[in-house]
Amino acid sequence: MEIDYIREFVTLADVGNYMEAADILFISQSTLSRHIKSIEEDLGAPLFDRTTRKVVINDFGKIFLPYAKQIMNLQYDYTTALFNHQNNISETITIGAIPVMAQYHITDVLADFQRENRNFKVHIIEADSSELKEMLRNEQCDFAFIREHDDSDNEFVKIPFTTDHMVAVLPSSHPLSSASSISLEQLKDENFLFLNKGTLMHTLCVNACKSAGFRPNIAFTGYRAENIISLVRKEMGVALLTKKPAVYLAGPDISIVDVTPCFTTTISLAYSKKKELGNAAKHFINSVKARPKL
Repeated sequence: MEIDYIREFVTLADVGNYMEAADILFISQSTLSRHIKSIEEDLGAPLFDRTTRKVVINDFGKIFLPYAKQIMNLQYDYTTALFNHQNNISETITIGAIPVMAQYHITDVLADFQRENRNFKVHIIEADSSELKEMLRNEQCDFAFIREHDDSDNEFVKIPFTTDHMVAVLPSSHPLSSASSISLEQLKDENFLFLNKGTLMHTLCVNACKSAGFRPNIAFTGYRAENIISLVRKEMGVALLTKKPAVYLAGPDISIVDVTPCFTTTISLAYSKKKELGNAAKHFINSVKARPKL
């Protein structure tokens, strides 16, 4: 059984779509399908339930998946050891990331990769998703961890890293602070504290409010979620943020409440489909794929 085929199986299991998985892997859909069938023949069992639009991992696939990921981890470990033993290899990769790197453990990914790979140097740029996409287009960075609400553009290869969803951040004194979930319509008369105009989160929050039938009264916009949460604590208004950063930053006198309907975002590692990948770049992709989804 080919290790590359196993990696393709893990990618397909993650994204659940042949076209998207084939784009990520730089192979055709027919090649991917042939390789998956080869694994299934070797194992003597189907790994996916197939429909016209999606593939869903079945019980056999769920049994095989953790072992497949262990094989990928082992491959990453021995490749790292071999690269570190070759003193003639020295490459730099530039990686962009959204400002909430720590909250999504992106800092762990970058630090671990640099520590494990002495011959590769990592340069990190922090920017909003829209800026990072422009940097990818202009070849100012090799990779970027970006946030998206939908997957409408197809100019980049995207490797799913983690997901998150919108929550309301309320002062603990707010009448709705103890609710398990609330509708956005229940907040229509509030002063809202949003991230800056031009960011994906600002657009997502405004559109979510409009979908709920009202225009939000925006009392503050800022670059940093920690400042927004501080103002919420001082009862200057309420905020809409994604849950993981909100929980990370909340502290005392803050309530975090799920909102309905659920607005989900995906954090992905993106790079240009036109990008020619060197040793460091390929190895970084493998390091991200080998990590458990958070």
